[in-house]
Amino acid sequence: MSVSNEIIEKIKNSNCSSDETFFQAVKEVLDSLKPVLDSDPIYKRHSIVERLITPDREFKFKVAWMDDNQNIKVNTGYRIQFNNALGPYKGGLRFHPSVNTGILKFLGFEQILKNSLTGLPIGGGKGGSDFDPKGKSNFEVMRFCSAYMTELHKYIGPRVDVPAGDIGVGAREIGYLFGEYKKITSSYEGILTGKPFMFGGSLLRPEATGYGCVYFTDEMLKYAGKEGFKDRVCAISGAGNVAIHTIEKLYNLGAKPVTCSDSKGTIYDSRGIDLPLLKEIKLQKRASLEEYILTNSDAIYTKVEDYPKGGHEVWNIPCDCAFPSATQNELTGLDAKNLIENGCISISEGANMPSTPEAIKLFKENNILFAPAKAANAGGVTVSEFEMSQNASMSKWTYEHLDEMLEKTMRSLCKRIHLTAIDYGVEGNYEDGANIAGFKRVADAMIAEGI
Repeated sequence: MSVSNEIIEKIKNSNCSSDETFFQAVKEVLDSLKPVLDSDPIYKRHSIVERLITPDREFKFKVAWMDDNQNIKVNTGYRIQFNNALGPYKGGLRFHPSVNTGILKFLGFEQILKNSLTGLPIGGGKGGSDFDPKGKSNFEVMRFCSAYMTELHKYIGPRVDVPAGDIGVGAREIGYLFGEYKKITSSYEGILTGKPFMFGGSLLRPEATGYGCVYFTDEMLKYAGKEGFKDRVCAISGAGNVAIHTIEKLYNLGAKPVTCSDSKGTIYDSRGIDLPLLKEIKLQKRASLEEYILTNSDAIYTKVEDYPKGGHEVWNIPCDCAFPSATQNELTGLDAKNLIENGCISISEGANMPSTPEAIKLFKENNILFAPAKAANAGGVTVSEFEMSQNASMSKWTYEHLDEMLEKTMRSLCKRIHLTAIDYGVEGNYEDGANIAGFKRVADAMIAEGI
């Protein structure tokens, strides 16, 4: 039995397999690492995989807070510090009812490799709570964030663990969290990224993940001998920061993005998504996309309940390039078949693990360019590290400088993955190339540090 298969069997018989999403992520990575693990015994000798998939520590705590009706509510808070071989733990906080240990372990594990790929000095971690900010007043969100930080502050620091935002945690939540940290510690430190600009935040942070995903895809298309985005029709899922700024950068590079979606339905606008309207609906009003057709009556709105069984309407739309940018496992095998039949040439994951294993298998079998999340959406954490650097030096960088650095980092990251794939005999396979390149950097650091 090969080393990689032996490790997979060992994981199946461990507690890891009970966390299905985490096990899915680990297995996908180990499948890619077979040529590395089977050819070099040093990784087995140092038990690198077993050490890599086991978090350094996990924190789980009670968060009690009071709503506007003076009712006491109780949620569960989490922080998982996964691996700091390359730098301080770095990874977002997610506030969503679906948050549990399994999802956070999956996200934290992916974060290790994503952060490694950037080439920047940051490790991997993740955290959050099953609290849902939707439908809450600003004061309720503030009280929850204060209660959450009362516990979280014990475990973080600018050289220890630097959380950021994620689903349900934007500039508003980060601001409240940072304010409470200062109140508790009397310290003005860069212990969170994604902060509002007026107190230590970085320009370009809201745009970073979407812009970075487009930069990476543009470079990937060039390596495949295809022209860039000029006049290409693109399908995007989601309607949050990632989707909105993916759409924005696609327009900048000459593409025509025609879809977006939220939890209630999908918009298809054959003329191209009306970006100012989308921003107004989602960033200002925080309303449903159903409002889009009140202004643009020629667009088509499909409700979730009318989606094809086992699939999603957004992936029924013919396109050249697809950008799943909503949530995990949103792009199914049926969706993949539809994209392939409709002539899609590339899929780039703006969200974390949005494609199911069945979908990824179909992409590979049909030679579709596939950019996995740990590579394609690394722009967010890249600019987060830039924010850490600005905080450490008490300086501010210009928007243009940050955009230039982001583009350079994402194109270099794509080149590193492309060359790694060639070195290991899997040219054009960006999933295997990303997993191998990310693994080797962090694994070599772990070996150099000893145990």
